[in-house]
Amino acid sequence: MRFPYKRVLVVGCGGAGKSTLARVMGERFSLPVVHLDKLWWLSGWVEREREEFDTLLQAELEKPQWVIDGNFARTFARRLQFCDAVVFLDLPAEVCLKSIYARVEEYRGKTRPDMTEGCPEQADGEFCKWVENFNLTVRGDMLAAMQSCGKDYFVFPSREEAYAWLNTFEKE
Repeated sequence: MRFPYKRVLVVGCGGAGKSTLARVMGERFSLPVVHLDKLWWLSGWVEREREEFDTLLQAELEKPQWVIDGNFARTFARRLQFCDAVVFLDLPAEVCLKSIYARVEEYRGKTRPDMTEGCPEQADGEFCKWVENFNLTVRGDMLAAMQSCGKDYFVFPSREEAYAWLNTFEKE
């Protein structure tokens, strides 16, 4: 079966594997990939102005095809309006934190491919606390929005299940 979606959101806790899944999905189905972290962060971990971010995001949303990864709860409802489907990586915080620490080691002093150049990998206390609390503070609202948006959505409790789902579709 062909992959039926042209605009897909990939969401989930930090460290769940959103960027990697989005990249694989983009390659497999010939869809451009947009990493929200790249839109938000300027070099040196400087936050872009909200208005500028919103303008950049809107330009991406209006394109005919994409995979967009990232949470940014403030813009989730708007992104849901444009997508065909949502993939939610619903992994435990412990798994996400372990992945984050491994990512910090792998990219120590370097910028990972899905981040703005000049933002070397890091995991500060504030970010780790957000990950620890994701299931209590973000998850419920995100699931409720997905359930009520009228779009297809898929919730995977493991990366393996997400990739098994991807593998049910023919490569482009």
